[in-house]
Amino acid sequence: MPNSLVVSQLTHRYPPRGREPSRDTLHGVSFTVEAGRVGCLLGPSGCGKTTLLRCVAGLERIGGGSIRIGERVVADGRTYIDPEYRGVGVVFQDYALFPHLNVRDNVGFGLAKLARAERDKRVDEALSLVHLRDAGHTYPHELSGGQQQRVALARALVVKPQLVLFDEPFSNLDIETRQRLSAEVRATLLEANATALLVTHDQYEAFALADEIGVLRDGALVQWDTAYNLYHKPASRFIADFVGEGVFLPVTVIDANHVESEIGELKLSTPTTRNGGERIDLLLRPDDVVHDDASPTTAKVLARAFRGAEFLYTLELPSGRSVLALVPSHHNHRIGEAIGIRVELDHVVAF
Repeated sequence: MPNSLVVSQLTHRYPPRGREPSRDTLHGVSFTVEAGRVGCLLGPSGCGKTTLLRCVAGLERIGGGSIRIGERVVADGRTYIDPEYRGVGVVFQDYALFPHLNVRDNVGFGLAKLARAERDKRVDEALSLVHLRDAGHTYPHELSGGQQQRVALARALVVKPQLVLFDEPFSNLDIETRQRLSAEVRATLLEANATALLVTHDQYEAFALADEIGVLRDGALVQWDTAYNLYHKPASRFIADFVGEGVFLPVTVIDANHVESEIGELKLSTPTTRNGGERIDLLLRPDDVVHDDASPTTAKVLARAFRGAEFLYTLELPSGRSVLALVPSHHNHRIGEAIGIRVELDHVVAF
């Protein structure tokens, strides 16, 4: 399929350096980003996500498997296509803008072989796409971090790549700018009908930008799915713990539809296959725990984080275990105060 990215059984190993032995970084990774969609590699530091991005860009040689961009295999056991011939644009973490060139010249840097009129037209289109048409004659140091990021995106898109790669693109920005720019970048990619792959350790950045997200752990892809499914249907306890916020509450199975917990009997929205009497851990997200003054079950407020429309409360149960609850911010409870809670399980995740 044109402009798609297909990674199949990809492996990578760094060779020995000095006294350091060789080490495997990627183990049989496979996923597909369809044309016009945004994929993301998410994981903790050292999991292999940047190495995988570098393999796709051609900056690292692969050890096995294959990488296909559009209709071409760009890397496998017999093929290696240099980065400049892969049809890939890269937006780096530090933007990599030339400080001595103005915005127009930075964006048009990769178009030197085009006629002047065509180059100017392409630069105008790219700057319009990122809403910087009037900033063409300014220099990078005169721009905000968010504007520099948009210049870097325009430079990546101006060459009309088959694939755009983002390496931790918003890590140098403040939270507010990061959230706003994530939405702008996604809108720009959709307008350009660009296929993109993002690398980040920030799950909220991944949620804002990507259609599908792959979670990496120790060089292995443990789940490739939508943000919704990663949050509500995690394939493993690691993903349940890594993606989103939540706690694991020990419960005892009563029957297929009910479990007993220290906060009472809970009705499951999805029947469990476990036998009565078995002990399991139930994943409780903050939106599963509802503040209810009429509930006989109470928990003590240990901590609270103000989030504007909501508080995120950390609550202590009688056993000493903690749960999290999202509560409208007009319910302003003190640390140490006992509040009523109940559990509403729309999605059951048990381990």
